[in-house]
Amino acid sequence: MAQRPIPSVRPTRRQVLGLGGAGVAAAALAACGGNTGRSASGSSSAGTISQWYHQYGETGTQQAVERYAAAYKKAKVSVQWIPGNYDQKAAAALLTSSGPDVFEYGNGPTIDMITGKQVVDVTDLLGTARSDFTSSLLDRMTYQGTLYGIPQVVDMQLFLYRKSMLKKAGVQPPKTLDELLSAAKKLTVGKVKGLFLGNDGGAGVVGGPVLWSSGHDYLSAQDKPDFNNAEVIGALSQLHALFTSGHLLLGAPADWSDPSAFIQGLTAIQWTGLWVLPQVQKALGDDFGVLPFPGIKGGPPSVPVGAYASCVSARAHDVTAAKDFAKWLWVDQTSDQLDFAQSYGFHVPARKSLIARASKLKTGEAAKAARYLDSYGHPQTPLMWTPTSSSAFNDAVDKIIRAGADPRSTLTGVQGTVESELQRFTVS
Repeated sequence: MAQRPIPSVRPTRRQVLGLGGAGVAAAALAACGGNTGRSASGSSSAGTISQWYHQYGETGTQQAVERYAAAYKKAKVSVQWIPGNYDQKAAAALLTSSGPDVFEYGNGPTIDMITGKQVVDVTDLLGTARSDFTSSLLDRMTYQGTLYGIPQVVDMQLFLYRKSMLKKAGVQPPKTLDELLSAAKKLTVGKVKGLFLGNDGGAGVVGGPVLWSSGHDYLSAQDKPDFNNAEVIGALSQLHALFTSGHLLLGAPADWSDPSAFIQGLTAIQWTGLWVLPQVQKALGDDFGVLPFPGIKGGPPSVPVGAYASCVSARAHDVTAAKDFAKWLWVDQTSDQLDFAQSYGFHVPARKSLIARASKLKTGEAAKAARYLDSYGHPQTPLMWTPTSSSAFNDAVDKIIRAGADPRSTLTGVQGTVESELQRFTVS
């Protein structure tokens, strides 16, 4: 909740949010289809605002956003439900006159959308509500002091553990990476594996948490590479050893985003997302707990968070009208915002005051998880972390964890790619 690896399930808000590509093929333009809410000439129908969403999997979500739009009195809003590769289709449509006026995008618009002037400034829309939004998400959607997206709803990833299994094995909930790996060994008994990080051994999801929990990040505050260092190298080496240890569940029937392996007792500890808590609680009652990714060599715990953001296209038929609608829905209509977060799946509102009002987040492990947002939350990737940088880093982590590639030389190669990408945005 971000950003980003996409699990093999229906598209939903719970998918790990990430960045769309800076360049898209011409085929993607055609793939957007003709149902855009605009006339054949490309402009919006008079008084009509075209609003795009990706195709959520949670039942009732489409009907909810259509209901919100219908309640808007200043203009007609045409809601478009976009199936398939939404990020690519949206990025392509912004380059044409047939794209949306208002649209959502994972973790806010990309740096290429911003520097390419494809989206407009929405800083003024928040007003006094700005301090109520999760500050780390606003920072992620801000470039050179200008905000380009309004966070809609937040998802996060975290660990779940079976209390009864840990108690039987005499294992305390791990607070460090060393303790996590030790617990994985002790909890591996018969067909039960101690830990599940995904069918790729965690290669697709642990990169960010390893950086943050070791006191680093993808990029430093000065937008310099911050991932090629002793702490990260050591942690990735440990995760490769875990991959070959026999203590890690691999080849589960469903991947990390689904709680099936955890519910069926195939693993004692699983990396997954906040969205699974209702399923887990229904199946296991109180026999589970939540944990952030543990600290590494004295570093802090961490959890990745991501949020789709509402953005306004620079090609909107009426930019002012589009901004007015985005403000009405995602700043003014707090009841709809709470409904969107709580009634269709299981998510955290993007605003602190709404978290306090969210009944599903008031007690138990859900309340504990919600507190992780402020205490340990990190937007999944920085704004300046481009798709090219992301691909290079993710490929490197995969090679290190699964194939045992040398961490230092592999990350050094990524550093060169990242530095080249950053040069594209250097202000002379």
